[in-house]
Amino acid sequence: MKYTSEIIIDLPREEVIRKLDNPDNMKHWQRGLINYEVLSGTPGQEGARMKLQYKMGKRDLELIETIINNKFPSEFHATYDTKGVHNIQQNYFHDYEGNKTKWVSESEFQFASFGMKMMGWLMPGAFKKQSQKYLQDFKNFAEKGTSVATS
Repeated sequence: MKYTSEIIIDLPREEVIRKLDNPDNMKHWQRGLINYEVLSGTPGQEGARMKLQYKMGKRDLELIETIINNKFPSEFHATYDTKGVHNIQQNYFHDYEGNKTKWVSESEFQFASFGMKMMGWLMPGAFKKQSQKYLQDFKNFAEKGTSVATS
């Protein structure tokens, strides 16, 4: 399953990237994030791996992020792996109308299990909605300082 999400952030691209490239800020725009841990490599650099732990309702979720390409301020690509799901994220950042930034996020989900394939086929809107929510939460954090952190 592939789709594209985008959002306009009312800040210059350099400021957007500065806030996005700081792992300590993730808790402010990634709902449910409870911990992150660098597993290997230099944080932010190609090949670096990080474990991300989330609490989603009563469910615990663990993802492994692998940075594929970091060409900030213009693009950042990574994969996210969890049981039965491989997610490829390609993110592009463009100067927009002077002092704004357009963030375009291309998502591809590859499902290993029949159950996850069915979920992707039956509920693609849920995946798209979640992706757009992350973009909106980042925009709110970057522009207004609004945090989704619960603790």
